[in-house]
Amino acid sequence: MPGTTNDLSRLRIALTTFFALDGFLFAGWVVRIPAIKEQTGASAGDLGLALLGVSAGAVLTMTLTGRLCRRFGTHEVTVVCAVLLSLSVALPPLTHSTLALGAVLLVFGAAYGGINVAFNSAAVDLVAALRRPIMPSFHAAFSLGGMVGAGLGGLVAGTLSPTRHLLSLTAIGLLVTAVAGRTLLRHEPPTPTSPGRPAKDAPRRLDPRTRGLVIVFGLIALCTAYGEGAMADWGALHLEQDLDATPGVAAIGYACFALAMTIGRLSGTALLERLGHGRTVVAGGATAAAGMVLGSLAPSLWAALLGFAVTGLGLANLFPVAVERAGTLAGPSGVAIASTLGYGGMLLGPPAIGFMADWFSLPVALTSVAVLAAIATLIGVATRRTAPN
Repeated sequence: MPGTTNDLSRLRIALTTFFALDGFLFAGWVVRIPAIKEQTGASAGDLGLALLGVSAGAVLTMTLTGRLCRRFGTHEVTVVCAVLLSLSVALPPLTHSTLALGAVLLVFGAAYGGINVAFNSAAVDLVAALRRPIMPSFHAAFSLGGMVGAGLGGLVAGTLSPTRHLLSLTAIGLLVTAVAGRTLLRHEPPTPTSPGRPAKDAPRRLDPRTRGLVIVFGLIALCTAYGEGAMADWGALHLEQDLDATPGVAAIGYACFALAMTIGRLSGTALLERLGHGRTVVAGGATAAAGMVLGSLAPSLWAALLGFAVTGLGLANLFPVAVERAGTLAGPSGVAIASTLGYGGMLLGPPAIGFMADWFSLPVALTSVAVLAAIATLIGVATRRTAPN
C-alpha cells in the first residue's frame, strides 16, 4: 500500500498519464470522423445515430463501473478500460456501414465511460491521501492530451489513412498503458486521510442525504459539460453566421475556449488552495456566466472571442471539483453518478441549443450556457457548508 511521498508521486504521475491518454485517444478519433463518414457512405442523420453509440456506451458503463471499482479496485479497472479503449479506437475505420460503425462505437463509448469513472475514483483517493486539491491538474492533463491528439490528427490527416492513423493510436495507447499501468497495479489505492468518508469504504447503498448531495454535485458537472458541448458544436457557427467571421477565424473561437480551460485547470490547484472548493465553484460559475453573456451577445467578433476565453476560464474547474466532492462523499458510486450526469449535460447541450436556435436565434440560445453557469453558482453558494470542502 502506498504511503511514502515517492509512492504517491509515482501514482500521481501514472494517473496523470492515463488522463492525458484518454484525451489523446478520444481527440484522435474525433478528428477522423469526416473521413470515416465518407468511407461508410453515411448521411448526416445516419452518422448522428451512429455517434449515439459512443454516448450510449459511456452512460451505460458509467452506471456499472462504480460497482466494478468496489469489487476489483479502481487501479485494476483503469488499466483494463485503458486496454479496451486503445483497442477499440482502431475499430471505426474497419467498418463499412453505419450499423457496424454504431456497434463498434458502443464498445468504444463503453471503454471511454468506464475509464473516466475508474481513474476519477482513483484520483479522489490520491487527492485525499495527499491532502492537496490537485484534482484540476488531472483534468488539465486530459485537456492537454486532447489538444495534442487533435493537433497530431490534423497533421497526419493528409498522409495517413484513418485505418493507419487509428491503429498507430492503438499501439501508442497499449504502450503507455503497459508502462503506466505497472505503477497502478503494483500499488493499492492510498487510504484517504482527509476529513469525510473514505472513498474506498463508501457503502453500497447511499443514505438519502448523501445521495442527494452527490446528485447536486452531479448537477454542477451537468451545467459545466452542457457548456463544453455547446461551445464545441455551436461556437464556431455563431462566430461565422452571426458575426461574419471567416471559417478560419471562427475555428479560433473554440481554440480560445479550450486553451483558456486548460490554463484554468493548470492553475486550479493554487486556486483551490486559496479559495477552497465552495468559493471556487461560486467564482467559476459567475465568471463563466458573465463570459458567455459577452460571447453570445457581443456585436464585435473580438469581444465574442474574449467572452469565449472567459467562459473557458470560468468553467475549467467546476467539473473536477464536482467529481472530487461526489467521490469524497460516496467513493466510486459518487463519481459514477456525477460523471453520468455530467456526460448527460454534454449530450443535452448541442441538441438543446439547436432547438432554441430554431425557436429564437443562435445568440439567444447560447445564453442558456450562461444560465446554467449561474445555476452552478447558486448551487455552489447553497452547498458551501453542507459537504466536505
